[in-house]
Amino acid sequence: MTMMKRKRTIIYATLIAAALVTVISCAVNPVTGRKQIMLMSEAQEVQLGLSYDPQVMATFGEYDNPALQAFVQAKGTEMGKISHRPNLEYHVKVVDSPVVNAFAVPGGYIYLTRGIMANFNNEAEFIGVLGHEMGHIAARHSVSQQTKQQLGTLLLIGGMIASEKFAQYAEQAMQGMQLLFLSFSREDERQADALGVEYASKLAYDAAKMADFYKVLIKMNLSAAEGGVPTFLSTHPDPGDRYNDVLRSSRAWQDSLKLGSYKVNADPYLQMINGMIYGEDPKQGYTMDNTFYHPELKFKFSYPLGWKLTNAPTQVTVQPDDGKALMLFTLSTQKTLQAAADTALAQYGLQLQRAEKRTVNGLPAIVALSKQQSQNQQTGQVSTNMVLSYFIEYGSMIYMFHSVSTEADFPAYSPNMEASMKTFAQLTDASRINVKPKRVWVKKAPRAGTLASTLSYYNMPQNMMDELALLNNMELTDQVPAGKYIKIVSE
Repeated sequence: MTMMKRKRTIIYATLIAAALVTVISCAVNPVTGRKQIMLMSEAQEVQLGLSYDPQVMATFGEYDNPALQAFVQAKGTEMGKISHRPNLEYHVKVVDSPVVNAFAVPGGYIYLTRGIMANFNNEAEFIGVLGHEMGHIAARHSVSQQTKQQLGTLLLIGGMIASEKFAQYAEQAMQGMQLLFLSFSREDERQADALGVEYASKLAYDAAKMADFYKVLIKMNLSAAEGGVPTFLSTHPDPGDRYNDVLRSSRAWQDSLKLGSYKVNADPYLQMINGMIYGEDPKQGYTMDNTFYHPELKFKFSYPLGWKLTNAPTQVTVQPDDGKALMLFTLSTQKTLQAAADTALAQYGLQLQRAEKRTVNGLPAIVALSKQQSQNQQTGQVSTNMVLSYFIEYGSMIYMFHSVSTEADFPAYSPNMEASMKTFAQLTDASRINVKPKRVWVKKAPRAGTLASTLSYYNMPQNMMDELALLNNMELTDQVPAGKYIKIVSE
Protein backbone atom coordinates (compact mmCIF):
# COMPACT_ATOMS: atom_id res chain seq x y z
CA MET A 1 0.00 0.00 0.00
CA THR A 2 1.45 3.38 -0.97
CA MET A 3 1.64 6.39 1.36
CA MET A 4 -1.17 8.01 -0.64
CA LYS A 5 -3.38 4.97 -0.13
CA ARG A 6 -2.64 5.04 3.60
CA LYS A 7 -3.70 8.68 3.76
CA ARG A 8 -6.90 7.93 1.88
CA THR A 9 -7.63 5.07 4.28
CA ILE A 10 -7.28 7.34 7.29
CA ILE A 11 -9.43 10.01 5.65
CA TYR A 12 -12.17 7.47 4.78
CA ALA A 13 -12.12 6.07 8.31
CA THR A 14 -12.36 9.56 9.80
CA LEU A 15 -15.29 10.48 7.56
CA ILE A 16 -17.14 7.26 8.36
CA ALA A 17 -16.45 7.69 12.05
CA ALA A 18 -17.87 11.21 11.88
CA ALA A 19 -20.94 9.93 10.07
CA LEU A 20 -21.47 7.20 12.63
CA VAL A 21 -21.31 9.66 15.48
CA THR A 22 -24.38 11.33 14.04
CA VAL A 23 -26.41 8.11 14.29
CA ILE A 24 -25.07 6.78 17.58
CA SER A 25 -27.71 7.16 20.23
CA CYS A 26 -28.61 5.89 23.66
CA ALA A 27 -31.52 3.48 23.59
CA VAL A 28 -33.39 1.88 26.48
CA ASN A 29 -32.81 -1.88 26.63
CA PRO A 30 -36.23 -3.63 26.57
CA VAL A 31 -35.11 -6.21 29.14
CA THR A 32 -33.01 -4.27 31.64
CA GLY A 33 -34.60 -0.85 31.24
CA ARG A 34 -31.09 0.68 31.19
CA LYS A 35 -29.75 3.00 28.53
CA GLN A 36 -27.05 1.71 26.19
CA ILE A 37 -25.23 2.94 23.09
CA MET A 38 -26.77 1.67 19.85
CA LEU A 39 -25.93 2.40 16.23
CA MET A 40 -29.45 1.69 15.01
CA SER A 41 -33.04 2.33 15.90
CA GLU A 42 -35.58 -0.48 16.19
CA ALA A 43 -36.85 0.32 12.70
CA GLN A 44 -33.30 0.05 11.35
CA GLU A 45 -32.85 -3.20 13.28
CA VAL A 46 -35.95 -4.67 11.65
CA GLN A 47 -34.74 -3.52 8.24
CA LEU A 48 -31.34 -5.13 8.89
CA GLY A 49 -32.98 -8.46 9.69
CA LEU A 50 -35.10 -8.13 6.56
CA SER A 51 -31.97 -7.62 4.48
CA TYR A 52 -30.11 -10.53 6.12
CA ASP A 53 -32.91 -13.07 5.70
CA PRO A 54 -32.47 -13.58 1.93
CA GLN A 55 -28.71 -14.02 2.49
CA VAL A 56 -29.29 -16.66 5.14
CA MET A 57 -31.81 -18.55 3.02
CA ALA A 58 -29.61 -18.34 -0.08
CA THR A 59 -26.66 -19.65 1.92
CA PHE A 60 -28.32 -22.51 3.79
CA GLY A 61 -31.67 -23.06 2.13
CA GLU A 62 -34.93 -23.78 3.91
CA TYR A 63 -35.39 -27.34 5.13
CA ASP A 64 -38.16 -28.92 3.09
CA ASN A 65 -40.74 -29.84 5.71
CA PRO A 66 -43.80 -27.54 5.67
CA ALA A 67 -45.32 -29.04 8.83
CA LEU A 68 -42.10 -28.53 10.82
CA GLN A 69 -41.72 -24.99 9.47
CA ALA A 70 -45.30 -24.16 10.46
CA PHE A 71 -44.68 -25.59 13.94
CA VAL A 72 -41.53 -23.56 14.69
CA GLN A 73 -43.13 -20.38 13.35
CA ALA A 74 -46.26 -20.90 15.44
CA LYS A 75 -44.17 -21.40 18.59
CA GLY A 76 -42.11 -18.33 17.76
CA THR A 77 -45.24 -16.22 17.36
CA GLU A 78 -46.70 -17.56 20.61
CA MET A 79 -43.50 -16.93 22.54
CA GLY A 80 -43.02 -13.50 21.02
CA LYS A 81 -46.26 -12.29 22.57
CA ILE A 82 -44.97 -12.95 26.10
CA SER A 83 -41.43 -11.73 25.40
CA HIS A 84 -40.02 -8.33 26.37
CA ARG A 85 -40.68 -7.13 22.82
CA PRO A 86 -44.25 -8.31 22.14
CA ASN A 87 -44.77 -5.83 19.31
CA LEU A 88 -41.89 -7.23 17.29
CA GLU A 89 -42.80 -9.68 14.53
CA TYR A 90 -40.75 -12.86 14.94
CA HIS A 91 -39.73 -15.09 12.03
CA VAL A 92 -38.54 -18.61 12.92
CA LYS A 93 -37.19 -21.02 10.30
CA VAL A 94 -35.40 -24.36 10.08
CA VAL A 95 -32.46 -24.14 7.67
CA ASP A 96 -30.95 -27.03 5.73
CA SER A 97 -27.63 -27.51 7.50
CA PRO A 98 -26.34 -30.58 9.39
CA VAL A 99 -24.37 -28.42 11.84
CA VAL A 100 -25.83 -28.28 15.34
CA ASN A 101 -26.62 -24.59 15.75
CA ALA A 102 -29.24 -21.91 16.22
CA PHE A 103 -28.75 -18.19 15.75
CA ALA A 104 -30.69 -14.97 15.85
CA VAL A 105 -30.58 -12.00 13.51
CA PRO A 106 -31.49 -8.49 14.67
CA GLY A 107 -35.08 -7.56 14.04
CA GLY A 108 -36.79 -10.81 15.05
CA TYR A 109 -35.27 -13.49 12.81
CA ILE A 110 -34.39 -16.85 14.39
CA TYR A 111 -32.87 -19.79 12.56
CA LEU A 112 -32.43 -23.38 13.76
CA THR A 113 -30.51 -25.92 11.70
CA ARG A 114 -31.95 -29.33 10.94
CA GLY A 115 -28.86 -30.58 12.76
CA ILE A 116 -30.01 -29.11 16.05
CA MET A 117 -33.63 -30.11 15.47
CA ALA A 118 -32.52 -33.75 15.00
CA ASN A 119 -30.67 -33.63 18.32
CA PHE A 120 -33.62 -32.40 20.37
CA ASN A 121 -35.46 -35.24 22.09
CA ASN A 122 -38.58 -33.36 23.09
CA GLU A 123 -40.48 -30.15 22.46
CA ALA A 124 -39.33 -28.58 25.73
CA GLU A 125 -35.66 -28.68 24.61
CA PHE A 126 -36.61 -26.91 21.40
CA ILE A 127 -38.66 -24.32 23.29
CA GLY A 128 -35.75 -23.64 25.65
CA VAL A 129 -33.32 -22.98 22.78
CA LEU A 130 -35.95 -20.92 20.95
CA GLY A 131 -36.39 -18.86 24.11
CA HIS A 132 -32.62 -18.45 24.42
CA GLU A 133 -32.37 -17.08 20.87
CA MET A 134 -35.41 -14.86 21.40
CA GLY A 135 -33.71 -13.62 24.56
CA HIS A 136 -30.75 -12.45 22.45
CA ILE A 137 -33.17 -10.47 20.27
CA ALA A 138 -35.24 -9.14 23.17
CA ALA A 139 -32.13 -7.84 24.94
CA ARG A 140 -30.72 -6.56 21.62
CA HIS A 141 -27.49 -8.54 22.08
CA SER A 142 -26.93 -8.94 18.33
CA VAL A 143 -27.40 -5.23 17.76
CA SER A 144 -25.00 -4.46 20.59
CA GLN A 145 -22.41 -6.88 19.16
CA GLN A 146 -22.66 -5.34 15.72
CA THR A 147 -22.33 -1.88 17.25
CA LYS A 148 -19.11 -2.94 18.98
CA GLN A 149 -17.87 -4.64 15.81
CA GLN A 150 -18.47 -1.56 13.68
CA LEU A 151 -16.90 0.83 16.17
CA GLY A 152 -13.91 -1.43 16.67
CA THR A 153 -13.11 -1.90 12.99
CA LEU A 154 -13.39 1.64 11.66
CA LEU A 155 -9.65 2.05 11.30
CA LEU A 156 -9.35 -1.18 9.32
CA ILE A 157 -11.23 0.30 6.35
CA GLY A 158 -9.13 0.41 3.22
CA GLY A 159 -8.95 -3.15 1.95
CA MET A 160 -8.35 -6.72 2.93
CA ILE A 161 -4.78 -7.69 3.80
CA ALA A 162 -3.55 -11.05 2.57
CA SER A 163 -2.19 -13.55 5.08
CA GLU A 164 0.12 -16.50 4.68
CA LYS A 165 -2.82 -18.79 5.39
CA PHE A 166 -4.85 -17.13 2.58
CA ALA A 167 -7.79 -16.63 4.92
CA GLN A 168 -9.18 -13.85 2.75
CA TYR A 169 -9.97 -16.29 -0.05
CA ALA A 170 -11.56 -18.87 2.22
CA GLU A 171 -13.68 -16.23 3.98
CA GLN A 172 -14.55 -13.84 1.14
CA ALA A 173 -17.70 -15.66 0.12
CA MET A 174 -19.02 -15.55 3.70
CA GLN A 175 -18.13 -11.93 4.46
CA GLY A 176 -21.72 -10.78 4.37
CA MET A 177 -22.65 -13.47 6.91
CA GLN A 178 -19.87 -12.96 9.44
CA LEU A 179 -21.81 -10.54 11.63
CA LEU A 180 -24.42 -13.22 12.16
CA PHE A 181 -21.92 -15.38 14.02
CA LEU A 182 -20.31 -13.00 16.48
CA SER A 183 -19.75 -14.76 19.78
CA PHE A 184 -21.71 -13.36 22.68
CA SER A 185 -20.20 -12.44 26.04
CA ARG A 186 -20.71 -14.67 29.08
CA GLU A 187 -23.02 -12.04 30.52
CA ASP A 188 -25.11 -11.99 27.33
CA GLU A 189 -25.29 -15.79 27.29
CA ARG A 190 -26.42 -15.99 30.90
CA GLN A 191 -29.03 -13.33 30.30
CA ALA A 192 -30.30 -15.19 27.22
CA ASP A 193 -30.43 -18.39 29.30
CA ALA A 194 -32.47 -16.63 31.98
CA LEU A 195 -34.84 -15.20 29.38
CA GLY A 196 -35.15 -18.58 27.67
CA VAL A 197 -36.11 -20.18 30.99
CA GLU A 198 -38.58 -17.37 31.70
CA TYR A 199 -40.27 -17.55 28.29
CA ALA A 200 -40.43 -21.37 28.26
CA SER A 201 -41.83 -21.49 31.79
CA LYS A 202 -44.50 -18.88 31.03
CA LEU A 203 -45.61 -21.07 28.11
CA ALA A 204 -45.90 -23.96 30.60
CA TYR A 205 -42.89 -25.92 29.32
CA ASP A 206 -40.36 -27.65 31.54
CA ALA A 207 -37.41 -25.29 31.08
CA ALA A 208 -35.10 -27.73 32.91
CA LYS A 209 -34.99 -29.67 29.64
CA MET A 210 -32.92 -26.80 28.22
CA ALA A 211 -30.25 -27.82 30.74
CA ASP A 212 -30.55 -31.43 29.55
CA PHE A 213 -29.72 -30.28 26.04
CA TYR A 214 -26.64 -28.49 27.33
CA LYS A 215 -25.47 -31.91 28.55
CA VAL A 216 -25.75 -33.13 24.95
CA LEU A 217 -23.67 -30.20 23.74
CA ILE A 218 -21.01 -30.84 26.36
CA LYS A 219 -20.75 -34.47 25.23
CA MET A 220 -20.49 -33.41 21.62
CA ASN A 221 -17.59 -31.10 22.44
CA LEU A 222 -18.37 -29.05 19.34
CA SER A 223 -15.67 -26.47 19.86
CA ALA A 224 -14.90 -25.75 16.21
CA ALA A 225 -16.88 -24.73 13.16
CA GLU A 226 -17.88 -27.50 10.74
CA GLY A 227 -18.13 -26.99 7.01
CA GLY A 228 -17.58 -23.28 7.28
CA VAL A 229 -20.62 -22.78 9.49
CA PRO A 230 -20.14 -22.14 13.23
CA THR A 231 -21.56 -24.65 15.68
CA PHE A 232 -23.71 -23.81 18.67
CA LEU A 233 -20.74 -23.99 21.03
CA SER A 234 -18.61 -21.64 18.94
CA THR A 235 -21.33 -18.96 18.89
CA HIS A 236 -22.73 -19.79 22.34
CA PRO A 237 -19.65 -20.80 24.35
CA ASP A 238 -19.33 -22.65 27.65
CA PRO A 239 -22.69 -24.38 28.25
CA GLY A 240 -21.15 -26.43 31.07
CA ASP A 241 -20.87 -23.63 33.61
CA ARG A 242 -24.45 -22.50 32.86
CA TYR A 243 -26.09 -25.89 33.36
CA ASN A 244 -26.77 -25.48 37.09
CA ASP A 245 -27.92 -21.88 36.64
CA VAL A 246 -30.57 -23.01 34.17
CA LEU A 247 -31.76 -25.72 36.56
CA ARG A 248 -32.00 -23.29 39.48
CA SER A 249 -33.78 -20.71 37.37
CA SER A 250 -36.23 -23.32 36.08
CA ARG A 251 -37.16 -24.40 39.61
CA ALA A 252 -37.53 -20.77 40.70
CA TRP A 253 -39.93 -19.96 37.84
CA GLN A 254 -41.97 -23.11 38.42
CA ASP A 255 -42.23 -22.31 42.13
CA SER A 256 -43.31 -18.78 41.25
CA LEU A 257 -45.83 -19.62 38.51
CA LYS A 258 -47.31 -22.65 40.29
CA LEU A 259 -48.89 -24.01 37.10
CA GLY A 260 -49.03 -27.54 38.47
CA SER A 261 -47.50 -29.31 35.47
CA TYR A 262 -45.06 -28.35 32.74
CA LYS A 263 -45.00 -29.77 29.23
CA VAL A 264 -42.19 -31.91 27.80
CA ASN A 265 -43.99 -33.44 24.78
CA ALA A 266 -41.38 -35.98 23.82
CA ASP A 267 -43.42 -38.37 21.66
CA PRO A 268 -45.15 -35.69 19.52
CA TYR A 269 -41.82 -34.00 18.87
CA LEU A 270 -40.07 -37.22 17.89
CA GLN A 271 -42.89 -38.08 15.52
CA MET A 272 -42.52 -34.65 13.94
CA ILE A 273 -38.82 -35.15 13.11
CA ASN A 274 -39.31 -38.75 11.96
CA GLY A 275 -37.59 -39.05 8.57
CA MET A 276 -35.47 -35.90 8.94
CA ILE A 277 -32.22 -35.90 6.94
CA TYR A 278 -29.27 -36.60 9.22
CA GLY A 279 -25.72 -35.42 8.60
CA GLU A 280 -24.52 -34.33 5.19
CA ASP A 281 -27.08 -34.35 2.43
CA PRO A 282 -25.41 -35.96 -0.61
CA LYS A 283 -27.34 -33.75 -3.00
CA GLN A 284 -25.36 -30.80 -1.59
CA GLY A 285 -22.09 -32.55 -2.43
CA TYR A 286 -20.04 -35.34 -0.88
CA THR A 287 -16.57 -36.83 -1.09
CA MET A 288 -15.42 -40.37 -1.84
CA ASP A 289 -11.87 -41.54 -2.59
CA ASN A 290 -10.50 -38.00 -2.92
CA THR A 291 -13.18 -37.00 -5.38
CA PHE A 292 -15.90 -34.44 -4.72
CA TYR A 293 -19.27 -35.29 -6.25
CA HIS A 294 -22.27 -33.00 -6.63
CA PRO A 295 -25.25 -35.15 -7.68
CA GLU A 296 -27.69 -32.27 -8.06
CA LEU A 297 -25.44 -30.08 -10.24
CA LYS A 298 -23.92 -33.21 -11.81
CA PHE A 299 -20.22 -32.42 -11.67
CA LYS A 300 -17.16 -33.94 -10.04
CA PHE A 301 -13.51 -33.14 -9.46
CA SER A 302 -10.62 -34.82 -7.68
CA TYR A 303 -8.24 -33.23 -5.20
CA PRO A 304 -4.72 -34.05 -3.96
CA LEU A 305 -4.27 -37.03 -1.67
CA GLY A 306 -3.83 -35.95 1.94
CA TRP A 307 -5.42 -32.52 1.44
CA LYS A 308 -8.48 -31.55 3.47
CA LEU A 309 -11.70 -30.65 1.64
CA THR A 310 -14.31 -28.50 3.39
CA ASN A 311 -17.74 -28.31 1.78
CA ALA A 312 -19.25 -25.05 2.99
CA PRO A 313 -22.70 -23.79 1.93
CA THR A 314 -21.29 -21.27 -0.57
CA GLN A 315 -17.90 -22.71 -1.49
CA VAL A 316 -15.54 -25.66 -1.33
CA THR A 317 -11.99 -25.22 -0.02
CA VAL A 318 -9.11 -27.68 -0.24
CA GLN A 319 -5.85 -27.27 1.68
CA PRO A 320 -2.74 -29.23 2.59
CA ASP A 321 -1.96 -29.76 6.28
CA ASP A 322 0.79 -27.13 6.27
CA GLY A 323 -1.64 -24.41 5.16
CA LYS A 324 0.80 -23.07 2.58
CA ALA A 325 -1.65 -23.33 -0.30
CA LEU A 326 -5.37 -23.14 -0.91
CA MET A 327 -7.82 -24.20 -3.58
CA LEU A 328 -11.13 -22.35 -3.55
CA PHE A 329 -14.05 -23.59 -5.66
CA THR A 330 -17.25 -21.60 -6.00
CA LEU A 331 -19.87 -20.27 -8.41
CA SER A 332 -19.71 -16.99 -10.27
CA THR A 333 -22.75 -14.75 -10.40
CA GLN A 334 -21.79 -13.69 -13.91
CA LYS A 335 -23.29 -15.10 -17.09
CA THR A 336 -20.19 -15.32 -19.30
CA LEU A 337 -16.67 -16.62 -18.83
CA GLN A 338 -15.06 -13.25 -19.54
CA ALA A 339 -17.37 -11.41 -17.15
CA ALA A 340 -16.65 -14.02 -14.44
CA ALA A 341 -12.90 -13.63 -14.92
CA ASP A 342 -13.02 -9.82 -14.95
CA THR A 343 -15.18 -9.71 -11.81
CA ALA A 344 -13.00 -12.14 -9.86
CA LEU A 345 -9.80 -10.26 -10.75
CA ALA A 346 -11.35 -7.03 -9.49
CA GLN A 347 -12.86 -8.64 -6.38
CA TYR A 348 -9.56 -10.07 -5.17
CA GLY A 349 -7.35 -7.23 -6.39
CA LEU A 350 -5.44 -9.50 -8.77
CA GLN A 351 -2.86 -8.31 -11.29
CA LEU A 352 -3.34 -10.41 -14.42
CA GLN A 353 -0.13 -11.92 -15.81
CA ARG A 354 -1.61 -13.98 -18.60
CA ALA A 355 -4.89 -15.58 -19.65
CA GLU A 356 -5.97 -18.00 -22.34
CA LYS A 357 -9.05 -19.83 -23.54
CA ARG A 358 -9.02 -23.63 -23.12
CA THR A 359 -11.35 -26.59 -22.81
CA VAL A 360 -11.55 -28.73 -19.68
CA ASN A 361 -12.96 -32.17 -20.43
CA GLY A 362 -14.88 -30.69 -23.34
CA LEU A 363 -16.12 -27.64 -21.39
CA PRO A 364 -15.15 -24.08 -22.42
CA ALA A 365 -12.84 -22.38 -19.95
CA ILE A 366 -10.56 -19.43 -19.28
CA VAL A 367 -7.31 -20.03 -17.41
CA ALA A 368 -5.67 -17.00 -15.78
CA LEU A 369 -2.44 -16.54 -13.84
CA SER A 370 -2.33 -13.51 -11.55
CA LYS A 371 -0.34 -11.87 -8.80
CA GLN A 372 -1.63 -10.28 -5.65
CA GLN A 373 0.56 -7.89 -3.74
CA SER A 374 -0.40 -6.69 -0.29
CA GLN A 375 1.15 -4.93 2.66
CA ASN A 376 0.70 -6.00 6.25
CA GLN A 377 -0.60 -2.93 8.08
CA GLN A 378 1.17 -3.90 11.31
CA THR A 379 4.62 -4.87 10.01
CA GLY A 380 4.66 -2.96 6.73
CA GLN A 381 5.98 -6.08 4.99
CA VAL A 382 4.93 -6.55 1.36
CA SER A 383 4.03 -10.07 0.24
CA THR A 384 3.16 -11.52 -3.14
CA ASN A 385 0.74 -14.37 -3.80
CA MET A 386 0.37 -16.22 -7.07
CA VAL A 387 -3.16 -17.17 -8.11
CA LEU A 388 -4.00 -19.66 -10.83
CA SER A 389 -7.70 -19.46 -11.75
CA TYR A 390 -9.87 -21.73 -13.87
CA PHE A 391 -13.25 -20.37 -15.03
CA ILE A 392 -15.32 -23.22 -16.47
CA GLU A 393 -18.69 -22.96 -18.21
CA TYR A 394 -20.96 -25.91 -17.57
CA GLY A 395 -24.66 -25.83 -18.31
CA SER A 396 -25.94 -22.38 -17.50
CA MET A 397 -23.36 -21.73 -14.78
CA ILE A 398 -19.78 -20.50 -14.48
CA TYR A 399 -17.66 -22.43 -11.96
CA MET A 400 -14.46 -20.94 -10.56
CA PHE A 401 -11.31 -22.46 -9.11
CA HIS A 402 -8.67 -20.25 -7.48
CA SER A 403 -5.38 -21.91 -6.49
CA VAL A 404 -3.27 -19.73 -4.24
CA SER A 405 0.19 -19.85 -2.71
CA THR A 406 3.02 -17.44 -2.01
CA GLU A 407 5.30 -16.60 -4.90
CA ALA A 408 8.05 -18.67 -3.27
CA ASP A 409 5.88 -21.74 -2.62
CA PHE A 410 3.79 -21.61 -5.79
CA PRO A 411 6.10 -23.81 -7.95
CA ALA A 412 5.88 -26.60 -5.36
CA TYR A 413 2.09 -26.57 -5.00
CA SER A 414 0.73 -25.41 -8.37
CA PRO A 415 1.22 -28.71 -10.26
CA ASN A 416 -1.03 -30.61 -7.84
CA MET A 417 -3.58 -27.81 -7.75
CA GLU A 418 -3.75 -27.45 -11.52
CA ALA A 419 -3.98 -31.20 -11.98
CA SER A 420 -6.99 -31.13 -9.65
CA MET A 421 -8.70 -28.29 -11.49
CA LYS A 422 -8.29 -30.14 -14.78
CA THR A 423 -10.39 -33.04 -13.44
CA PHE A 424 -13.58 -30.96 -13.32
CA ALA A 425 -16.08 -32.88 -15.44
CA GLN A 426 -19.70 -33.78 -15.96
CA LEU A 427 -21.02 -36.42 -13.54
CA THR A 428 -22.87 -39.20 -15.38
CA ASP A 429 -22.39 -42.23 -13.10
CA ALA A 430 -25.87 -43.12 -11.81
CA SER A 431 -24.43 -44.80 -8.70
CA ARG A 432 -22.82 -41.48 -7.71
CA ILE A 433 -25.86 -39.40 -8.63
CA ASN A 434 -28.47 -41.50 -6.82
CA VAL A 435 -26.80 -41.60 -3.40
CA LYS A 436 -29.44 -41.37 -0.68
CA PRO A 437 -29.04 -39.38 2.55
CA LYS A 438 -29.18 -40.90 6.01
CA ARG A 439 -32.32 -40.06 7.97
CA VAL A 440 -33.51 -40.08 11.57
CA TRP A 441 -36.19 -42.71 12.08
CA VAL A 442 -38.23 -42.96 15.26
CA LYS A 443 -38.90 -46.51 16.44
CA LYS A 444 -40.58 -48.12 19.42
CA ALA A 445 -38.52 -50.36 21.67
CA PRO A 446 -39.95 -53.86 21.05
CA ARG A 447 -39.16 -55.00 24.59
CA ALA A 448 -37.55 -53.74 27.76
CA GLY A 449 -33.77 -53.72 27.68
CA THR A 450 -30.71 -51.53 27.40
CA LEU A 451 -30.39 -48.90 24.74
CA ALA A 452 -27.58 -50.95 23.21
CA SER A 453 -29.80 -54.01 22.88
CA THR A 454 -32.64 -51.93 21.43
CA LEU A 455 -30.34 -50.39 18.82
CA SER A 456 -29.00 -53.86 17.98
CA TYR A 457 -32.57 -55.07 17.45
CA TYR A 458 -32.84 -52.47 14.68
CA ASN A 459 -29.51 -53.61 13.19
CA MET A 460 -27.59 -50.47 13.99
CA PRO A 461 -23.85 -50.95 13.32
CA GLN A 462 -21.45 -51.09 16.25
CA ASN A 463 -19.44 -48.11 14.99
CA MET A 464 -22.57 -45.92 15.31
CA MET A 465 -23.59 -46.96 18.82
CA ASP A 466 -21.97 -44.07 20.69
CA GLU A 467 -23.28 -41.56 18.18
CA LEU A 468 -26.81 -42.93 18.50
CA ALA A 469 -26.61 -42.87 22.28
CA LEU A 470 -25.74 -39.18 22.04
CA LEU A 471 -28.55 -38.58 19.55
CA ASN A 472 -30.97 -40.05 22.10
CA ASN A 473 -29.25 -38.26 25.03
CA MET A 474 -28.78 -41.60 26.79
CA GLU A 475 -26.04 -44.02 27.75
CA LEU A 476 -25.84 -47.37 25.99
CA THR A 477 -26.37 -49.07 29.36
CA ASP A 478 -29.55 -47.09 30.16
CA GLN A 479 -32.73 -49.12 30.43
CA VAL A 480 -35.35 -48.56 27.73
CA PRO A 481 -38.91 -49.63 28.62
CA ALA A 482 -40.97 -51.48 26.03
CA GLY A 483 -42.81 -49.08 23.73
CA LYS A 484 -40.52 -46.10 24.32
CA TYR A 485 -39.60 -44.14 21.21
CA ILE A 486 -35.92 -44.01 20.29
CA LYS A 487 -34.06 -42.53 17.31
CA ILE A 488 -32.08 -44.63 14.85
CA VAL A 489 -30.27 -43.54 11.68
CA SER A 490 -30.43 -45.28 8.30
CA GLU A 491 -31.27 -44.59 4.66
